[in-house]
Amino acid sequence: MTERTVAIDSLGAQGDGIAQVDGKPLYVPFTLPGERARVRMDGERGELIAVEQESPDRIAPVCPHFGVCGGCALQHLAAVPYRAWKQRTVVTALSHRGLEIPVLDPLVSPPASRRRARFALKRTGRGLIVGFAERRSHRLVEVTACSVLRPEIVAALPLLRRHLVALVSREAAATLTLTDGGLDVALDGVKAAGQERLAALASLAEAGDFARLTSDGETIVERRAPVARFAAGEVTLPPASFLQATRDGETALIHAAQQAVDQAARVVDLFAGVGTFALSLPQASLVHAVESDAAAVRALSDAARRSGRKIVVERRDLFRNPLLPVELQGYDVAIVDPPRAGAQAQVAALAVSTVSTVMMVSCNPATFARDARVLLDAGFSCRAVQPVDQFLWSPHVELAAAFRR
Repeated sequence: MTERTVAIDSLGAQGDGIAQVDGKPLYVPFTLPGERARVRMDGERGELIAVEQESPDRIAPVCPHFGVCGGCALQHLAAVPYRAWKQRTVVTALSHRGLEIPVLDPLVSPPASRRRARFALKRTGRGLIVGFAERRSHRLVEVTACSVLRPEIVAALPLLRRHLVALVSREAAATLTLTDGGLDVALDGVKAAGQERLAALASLAEAGDFARLTSDGETIVERRAPVARFAAGEVTLPPASFLQATRDGETALIHAAQQAVDQAARVVDLFAGVGTFALSLPQASLVHAVESDAAAVRALSDAARRSGRKIVVERRDLFRNPLLPVELQGYDVAIVDPPRAGAQAQVAALAVSTVSTVMMVSCNPATFARDARVLLDAGFSCRAVQPVDQFLWSPHVELAAAFRR
């Protein structure tokens, strides 16, 4: 591979520095605009050898695993230019669809605030590795510290290594979620059959004071209910269920939804999950919550009954069977919070419905822009897009925006 010194002139959507070499972009991780770097070239990618001239925006990374672990891309970038980069990635995604909606300053969750993570488990001759994948590799980084995760999650990792080493034959996984009832640990691929193994898992749950420990979806120990608390009450979470990654991010998204709903009489909450929005809306609103996952539907239905709120829950696959315009009649507001694929079919139905306000929440700026284009072409308007950064130092960003007509 060829070595050469290059000038970094911009920062890409994945956080890599970009140099122009012979008229083509070269992507160099861990570099910043304005820097000169010695790199080893391999096609369109460059491996950083040394930074020969540093940017004034460069800071010291806070994590000992940075540069090897694939979780963070930009710990070396100061806070102000980092926020500007996150904002710019959203602007760029919108521009690809010809959209010129104002993009607000990102709401950034602080370090040590992420409350869920999935770890790979791998047994080796030296013990059990609990960690994340290396950057652009299937090799694992043994995570001994993490600057983005809640300390309660990091503190549990040595316990997993100690108690699970005999129960993992080769590879497995553990999803840790810090709920309002405590730590919820969901294991996948861990041998749980037999009294000795069950005793080992029970010992792990007690040592970590876990609220619940499950293995391949089966509850092994539940010492307390793993709950999420919202305005309308608590919902008991299914194993490894989806929660917004940080409390700060969740609060920001709920606030945006509440502002969009205001005092609307009838609301449809699409891709409702366990009820983050349905259980947080004004008490006077009648809410129709639609979700495809059976466990989430059961959890939300139970919480809705206990709340006494006017919440109707329906299980339905909105990708295969979106609500039709005739079914959307009578609703004032639709909240749409789909997976990364977006909600193309459902948004197309909303565009020709009588719904006057659509609150879009998205974890993918590209599919958000695609779906937003459909709403705008149908006569909706949007005053601004609010980025919500729950994945600090990574390329990921959530978006919230209200579309009205």
